[in-house]
Amino acid sequence: MRRSRGDRGGRGAARERAGRAAVRATDSLDARLPVVEGGGLLRKAFPDHWSFYLGELALYSLIVLIVTGVYLTLFFEPSMTEVVYDGSYVPLRGILMSQAFASTVDITFDVRGGLLIRQMHHWAAIVFVAAAGTHLLRIFFTGAFRRPREVNWLLGVTLFALALAEGFAGYSLPDDLLSGTGLRIMQGIVLSLPVVGTYLQMFLFGGEFPGEDIIDRLYGLHILLLPGLLVGIVVIHLILVFALKHTQWSGPGRTNRNAVGKPMFPQFSATSAGLFLMVSGVLAALSAVAQINPVWTYGPYRPDQASTGSQPDWYVGFLEGALRLIPAWETTLAGHTLMWNVLLPAVVLPGVLFVVLYAYPFLEAWVTGDRREHHLCDRPRDRPVRTGLGVAGIVFYGVLLLAGGNDVVAFVFHIPVEGLTYVLRVALIVLPVAAYAVTKRVCLALQEVEEERLSEGEETGEVRQSLEGGYTEEHRPLTAEERYVVLHGSMPVPEGLPGGRVRKVLARWYGAPSRPREAAGRDVVQRASSTSPSAGEPGGE
Repeated sequence: MRRSRGDRGGRGAARERAGRAAVRATDSLDARLPVVEGGGLLRKAFPDHWSFYLGELALYSLIVLIVTGVYLTLFFEPSMTEVVYDGSYVPLRGILMSQAFASTVDITFDVRGGLLIRQMHHWAAIVFVAAAGTHLLRIFFTGAFRRPREVNWLLGVTLFALALAEGFAGYSLPDDLLSGTGLRIMQGIVLSLPVVGTYLQMFLFGGEFPGEDIIDRLYGLHILLLPGLLVGIVVIHLILVFALKHTQWSGPGRTNRNAVGKPMFPQFSATSAGLFLMVSGVLAALSAVAQINPVWTYGPYRPDQASTGSQPDWYVGFLEGALRLIPAWETTLAGHTLMWNVLLPAVVLPGVLFVVLYAYPFLEAWVTGDRREHHLCDRPRDRPVRTGLGVAGIVFYGVLLLAGGNDVVAFVFHIPVEGLTYVLRVALIVLPVAAYAVTKRVCLALQEVEEERLSEGEETGEVRQSLEGGYTEEHRPLTAEERYVVLHGSMPVPEGLPGGRVRKVLARWYGAPSRPREAAGRDVVQRASSTSPSAGEPGGE
């Protein structure tokens, strides 16, 4: 049916009025909120690589933690007041226990969906710490902590430390036999502090162990202070990610001046939302089929008992291993006993670990003299010393984690626990050094293979026979993208060695320019950069 000219004119006027109303609404909102400025963020580019989603995995696990934690707070009683259990779990009826443990058992068996939510909360905590730790490792091995991201690295290390504290606080709340054993170990660690240890222990527990206040105080930390700090630091971390732009892997058209990837809306937002749904679904499915922390089988905590084969969650298992490996060293001074066998592994060791993590970006910049901005990721093979140090740290942690279960390992494999402990003591010193040496050698070998590929090309698998009867293998030249990535990785760490004898020695050890292809690498990168988008052009695809 043909419409008249008047009808078409009326529809056009209606559209014009709607447009003017939208403009007025936008101006009104923009006067109160950064609508126009914020609209540009929707086109911010996010490089698309699987390793960049580790941080989001930690973020979405934290969201699941918060949601399930809010549900659990509706039913949990953070009290050490003793009651006689009369709930639906028959094996525990008539047993004296704290209200904290009784309410945990009630959540498990008497609250609709309680067991599923409890297990989702616990699994989400494990995934959160694991994702945060792996995310830190990705940043370390790719050099994404360098200028201008030093503050974000400090925030990330702080988040990891808070995650460990939050996990321990939540793990201790049920007041079961396993978590109570962990609190007993924590009490020993506090008592090992010189001078202030006794007073601090009395304050935390509200008297002699187990006291009456520790669960209530841990509860406040677990649901209020630590989550508030975690969420606040996560927000600051995300703001800095937006302000500093995302790091990216090197490639043609990718420079320090741009970011190539998916725009935030709609492509990246859709991918990120899908990842959130996947994380939530996997955690729910895992919680439905994989039992974790069955506190009803451990029973309520009693100071005169300990569970056989007691093990903490993996993220604090390295502290347990350090406590088991160190010899029984004590010193008595002026009537005071210094328990080195507790103070060194449980206080000094983690303190040194986090000091090194906080200081590493600045130490590397001081050693190499490299104060430039870096927005491109290093390949681990191109920084052999940094990669070797990282692998050595992982092996050091792995030995301590294994030592945290030395009694279980000895029982399963029928070996003496004392002999295993001595072996692990030696391994704690030898294996990290060996791991560093092997990793560095592997990185250098990979570089040599790439130099061969650059000069001779890629093997095709085709063999030809010459007229003289000899055989030669065909090679194809590397593609432009492959050559770019390989040559960019050869860029030197410092531009010349820094001043000072010690710094020069450390710089040479760390990786001063020494390979013949570096000059060629710089030329190729400069030629590629000259054809890439300028600094003022958008970085999205």
